[in-house]
Amino acid sequence: MQTSSDRHEYPAHWEADVVLRDGGTARIRPITVDDAERLVSFYEQVSDESKYYRFFAPYPRLSAKDVHRFTHHDFVDRVGLAATVGGEFIATVRYDRIDPDGRPASAPADEAEVAFLVQDAHQGRGVASALLEHIAAVARERAIRRFAAEVLPANNKMIKVFTDAGYTQKRSFEDGVVRLEFDLEPTDRSLAVQRAREQRAEARSVQRLLAPGSVAVVGAGRTPGGVGRSVLDNLRDAGFTGRLYAVNTAFQEKELDGVPAHRSIRDITGPVDLAVVAVPVEHVPEVVTECGEHGVQGLVVVSAGYAESGPEGRERQRELVRHARTYGMRIIGPNAFGVINTSPDVRLNASLAPRMPRPGRIGLFAQSGAIGIALLSRLHRRGGGVTGVTGVSTFVSSGNRADVSGNDVLQYWYDDPDTDVVLMYLESIGNPRKFTRLARRTAAAKPLVVVQGARHGGAAPQGHAVRATRLPHATVSALLRQAGVIRVDTITELVDAGLLLARQPLPRGPRVAILGNSESLGLLTYDACLAEGLRPLPPRDLTTAASAEDFHKALSRALADDGCDAVVVTAIPAVGETSAADEALAEALRSSALEAPAKPVLVVHVELGGLAEALSAAASTAPQPSGTAPGAASGARFHPSDTSPAAARSEPAPDSRLIPAYPAAERAVRALAEAVKYAQWRLDAGEPGKVPEYEDIDEKGAARLIDDLLARGEGLTLGGERTAALLGRYGIDVHAALPAPTPDDAVAAARTIGYPVALKTTAPHLRHRADLGGVRLDVADEEQLRRAYAELIELFGPPTVLRPVVQGMAPRGVDTVVRTVIDPAAGAVLSFGLSGAASELLGDTAHRLVPVTDRDAASLVRSIRTAPLLFGWRGSAPVDTAALEELMLRVSRLVDDHPEVVAVSLEPVVVAPTGVSVLGATVRLARAPLRDDLGPRTLPVV
Repeated sequence: MQTSSDRHEYPAHWEADVVLRDGGTARIRPITVDDAERLVSFYEQVSDESKYYRFFAPYPRLSAKDVHRFTHHDFVDRVGLAATVGGEFIATVRYDRIDPDGRPASAPADEAEVAFLVQDAHQGRGVASALLEHIAAVARERAIRRFAAEVLPANNKMIKVFTDAGYTQKRSFEDGVVRLEFDLEPTDRSLAVQRAREQRAEARSVQRLLAPGSVAVVGAGRTPGGVGRSVLDNLRDAGFTGRLYAVNTAFQEKELDGVPAHRSIRDITGPVDLAVVAVPVEHVPEVVTECGEHGVQGLVVVSAGYAESGPEGRERQRELVRHARTYGMRIIGPNAFGVINTSPDVRLNASLAPRMPRPGRIGLFAQSGAIGIALLSRLHRRGGGVTGVTGVSTFVSSGNRADVSGNDVLQYWYDDPDTDVVLMYLESIGNPRKFTRLARRTAAAKPLVVVQGARHGGAAPQGHAVRATRLPHATVSALLRQAGVIRVDTITELVDAGLLLARQPLPRGPRVAILGNSESLGLLTYDACLAEGLRPLPPRDLTTAASAEDFHKALSRALADDGCDAVVVTAIPAVGETSAADEALAEALRSSALEAPAKPVLVVHVELGGLAEALSAAASTAPQPSGTAPGAASGARFHPSDTSPAAARSEPAPDSRLIPAYPAAERAVRALAEAVKYAQWRLDAGEPGKVPEYEDIDEKGAARLIDDLLARGEGLTLGGERTAALLGRYGIDVHAALPAPTPDDAVAAARTIGYPVALKTTAPHLRHRADLGGVRLDVADEEQLRRAYAELIELFGPPTVLRPVVQGMAPRGVDTVVRTVIDPAAGAVLSFGLSGAASELLGDTAHRLVPVTDRDAASLVRSIRTAPLLFGWRGSAPVDTAALEELMLRVSRLVDDHPEVVAVSLEPVVVAPTGVSVLGATVRLARAPLRDDLGPRTLPVV
């Protein structure tokens, strides 16, 4: 601990676990006086060359004075951070605040000199880059705006750390030393660099778990059965290509069914990349220690008895993660079902699934083991409503997801060449803000389909540590859709959409051709299309006498029609129809579909198992020669205009032209509708819009005002004048409302403002409820004003309750509401809707994440169900939506520029044919969080 002479207490919030470039983890924390021995030991393991680069001279050992200086910090002007693995230092960084002449200084000096030292064995792992992110965040917190570093010209690695960071910098060379100076304010480039490093590191950490060269199952029993033995058997039966070991303290034998057996991980000669832990919960800590000391890279903990079992288990789970991270290991679980990788180079089935799923191009993530089994089973079999076989590339069931989460796996799948479609079953989202950011990037490259369980339970499942959110599920769901996530409600819909997206190209629009041998089924499909917002063409009835050739010709004609974007084929069995007829029809549909590979084709079948089998039977899910369509014996090749996710790769997906078949029109059409919306999102994402700059925004003036207001207290709701002053800094004018505690005060206020005026109450139970009669508009003179005042008092009570105000009349228009809120989980959210009880009752509100772009603002206005009222509904005059969009963009800028602004409510905002009028506004301020999503990379705190 720090001594009493130090100026600040130990800053525990600076502690963080980070993922390094090679996928391992390290802990970053402040250096304290207790670290003297660690520092000396660390320095002894640094090479003479690295010491020379740090001190510009031979420096074989640290003196007592050096040790004192490098371990005593005030955490303001002098700060040191260390990266540790196994409790020992592997790298250090420190800054010292300096004045313009380079001498030690205190605030308000805003520059500091920074220096690093990384142990040679850990150089190249990205340790210095991670430390730079964290020391920069600490410096900004301590009002330091600029770093200076002096580096020897030959120290190319350290120069690269600074130059690659993305900060605005300048460089000079003097007296044989390179001097670098750079501002610490995050830039678009520095954030992009940080996010790219985060993606590479987290993807690599998951890859180490999914593609290990060696696996040890700890807790494998001698006799078949039991969790550990089942995982071992599944690994062996799947044909795992790496080295496999069985570990159990009770073993006397050297082999277990041909698998090398050991009593401890320590007894294994050679490296172990992945350990599957299946021992009683009380023995897990000992196993983790053995794994860490042996250099195991990651753990799959299938053992139960953690957070899902209650408070004691939750603390046990926290300790498990802390323990594993001490050794740089990542964990899937605990209480996990396991992981699968079907790649022929790996063939990993480190799970409780008794059968290896067929290889394919779907990445599957499930927090629940039971749901994971159901998904694997449904994708594996041909029947059960969804036909054909589309395989899995990788599967992760995270259990309590104490460490590795859906966010980490998304990072891996983003650039995984073996995965084209991602399906996720989530029971909770630990960090919705990060998930939304990652989902947006992933969805721009490949479809991401999500079903969220426990939506209406009000709490996350036991075992899941999540940030509390004040947003309703519908809002979170809408925000995910804006990020390109295909949100579905059931497991059935998850599989339905996934099969379509894995097999077929994306539709280029909502126009759907319908053809088949059942008029009734065609009409049902037509109605389903209308219900899902698609634009169906009139169904074409081929009659029940239609042959396979008739289907072929009709489908070819529909696909060749430029007015069609997708085709739904409906089919019912003929009396006495044989399997040969099924195969003929399937071949006819496949051959037609291959003639137009840019348009998706779906089949709705009724009790037609034979056709369902035939539609996928002639196509293997094994890798095909480049350019060859599965099942196309004639050698048909993919068309260059194929818009499927696989088309971006050098070779097409093996099963991308299998035709998905559905047992009900509604299911097929719902999947197609999701594909249409996703395809449109992909187009829109290509032009994401811009956050406009407004010359009249006074950002610095607003910052000073916020600082002055917060100096008076924490978490305050501003009064009317201060609210207007702050909003005014961002070009948002609020109509003045003068208090009127008496009729005479009301008359005086009206004279000040000028007639006509509005008289309204501001009592909480009547505020913004014009329907209750608490507002009098167009009051033309003093007589009317006094009469209106008396009516309000008679109806609702004394002025002390009503809190009446007088306000100038605004131009007539549509009353709307603009709000922002800072949600602990999702971040800053901008909401918009029409004012009034009806819109509130129906939940007709749209949401966008801040910062809002011009395209976001335009879509926000148009996405509510009552939007037609803004655009001239039933002959009314259209209102100035451009001015409304500008208002929302200015509010977004205010909240984005100043995280201290935690809530803004503008109600009502009257949108007139020309201009907008803000008649009511409230703003709430609070101290900004010390760290947010723009801060340095860090793993979730356990």
